[in-house]
Amino acid sequence: MNNCLSLRRHNVCMVSDFFYPNMGGVESHIYQLSQCLLEKGHKVIIMTHFYGDRKGVRYLTNGLKVYYLPFPAFYNQCILPTIYITFPLVRNILIKEQITIVHGHSAFSTLAHETMFHARTMGLKTVFTDHSLFGFADASSILTNKILQFSLADCNHVICVSHTSKENTVLRAGLDPKEVSVIPNAVDATMFVPDPTKRHPGKITIVVVSRLVYRKGMDLLAGIIPDVCQSHPDVQFIIGGDGPKRILLEEVRERHELHDRVIMLGMLEHRKVRDSYNAGMLEHRKVRDVLVQGDILINTSLTEAFCIAIVEAACCGLQVVSTKVGGVPEVLPPDLIYLAEPNDQSLREELERAIADKRAGRNVPPFVAHNRIKLLYTWRDVAHRTERVYKRVADLVERETKERLSRYYSCGPLSGKLFVIAAVLNIWFMCFLQIFQPSQKIEITPELQRTYILKSNANQKNSKEEQRSQKRTLLECEDSLTNGTSSKILRRSNRKRTKSKKEL
Repeated sequence: MNNCLSLRRHNVCMVSDFFYPNMGGVESHIYQLSQCLLEKGHKVIIMTHFYGDRKGVRYLTNGLKVYYLPFPAFYNQCILPTIYITFPLVRNILIKEQITIVHGHSAFSTLAHETMFHARTMGLKTVFTDHSLFGFADASSILTNKILQFSLADCNHVICVSHTSKENTVLRAGLDPKEVSVIPNAVDATMFVPDPTKRHPGKITIVVVSRLVYRKGMDLLAGIIPDVCQSHPDVQFIIGGDGPKRILLEEVRERHELHDRVIMLGMLEHRKVRDSYNAGMLEHRKVRDVLVQGDILINTSLTEAFCIAIVEAACCGLQVVSTKVGGVPEVLPPDLIYLAEPNDQSLREELERAIADKRAGRNVPPFVAHNRIKLLYTWRDVAHRTERVYKRVADLVERETKERLSRYYSCGPLSGKLFVIAAVLNIWFMCFLQIFQPSQKIEITPELQRTYILKSNANQKNSKEEQRSQKRTLLECEDSLTNGTSSKILRRSNRKRTKSKKEL
């Protein structure tokens, strides 16, 4: 089965508003998954909007091609939703790169939804990965869920990062559960290696690495810091991250005079390297440098689909205390995490338990935890499971226009009619583009990725062959030397024998 999967090659376009140099879990997921798919022999490109001076086409490690499209960010790093303005450029790229599967990421991404919509109009297969959880009551959630329902009505398959996320997405978008798969995130264990020598002797360090926003539970964190510091004089907090709630944490530190015990790192160093090509790698190194200083990581999120931060912390050997929300209970084994209800009292109790176990030496050793996480979450496993989804999607029979329109029509009494109108207009727009810019006249891009990978593999093979040949020559020299010395010894012994015979 694995051989059959590896033989079939797909041309994949990863698309999202969130990619490097912007930092986050979605950005890391897209990059790592693309690298592993390239390693398996598939063609992968990435499509996102431009960031600052980073425009046009850029090449990353292993020839990964990134299109930074000339669409500015409108709100929260997402482009302005226009639907039709992006179609000409997106169509040109999908044709010239000979894309067969469009893989969108994040329910917040406008570019992902519009590109998937255009891809289905062009008859291409689409896959969507949902990385977040949403509610159902407030106005913003209702609007976001309706947009997601429109985007996924004609999507071929959906991937969620946890079973809780799957249930949430199925309810929000009205999907058939059979069309939704669960593939968790992963961690690069080589980057998150424990280093107990970096910890602070004589102190218990509690680390927070998060965006300082309401959704991450910063109000809960501000409520428990003074009580924990008062109960445990040897406890200190290191907080890495920035956001609107940073002012609240600084006020708590000022009010309770905890300047020497609550260290606020912020994100200043990240801004300095934001325009670097290796911004993602540098930022992850900095996250690891912060994590290895701690004994316990606390996560106070109010909603999480997966929470990659607790996996990275456990990989660095930290004991994890987290709120019991979303998909968090599915992520780590029970002996690596303390789960609390999202309130001050429960969080404080679980943190007290973690501190007591740390003092008593009852926690899991850092390298034991690292080795367990290394086996549980690997990007190659994520790529293999995603490859199975691609195979399933590629084997599906293409839907007729009538079936596509009926799917949009079933999205609601009023919204369904609007979605059908939008789909019909997009089909007419594609016919218009086909007349004025025929697909036959769009130049096909040469496959530099495959050439690059083949050349690198050939260079590795050549280097190995050179090493083998050098070893052979060394062995031959040794054999010749040994043979030469042995022949000399035999000649000397023969001379001695002749001398002794003559004397006799």
